[in-house]
Amino acid sequence: MLEFYNIAWIPLILGIVEVFKTVGLPRRFLPLLSLSLGILAGIFYVYPEDVRSGIIVGIVYGLSASGLYSGTKNSLEKNSCRS
Repeated sequence: MLEFYNIAWIPLILGIVEVFKTVGLPRRFLPLLSLSLGILAGIFYVYPEDVRSGIIVGIVYGLSASGLYSGTKNSLEKNSCRS
């Protein structure tokens, strides 16, 4: 069963992706990295006994981390244009 504290994987994935971005990974690979990390987290930590559920939850985590990054970035860019 999905627990509330498992949501902490989303900012963790986001942080790992940011590290890879600062190291020099091309921007076009960042969403794929986020999705891959989410799937790995879902399979190996959240649902190790059920691979299918782990993949589904991992996809949600990875896409959420990508959306959190792009949504925050877009919000900050819009606010800086108004100032």
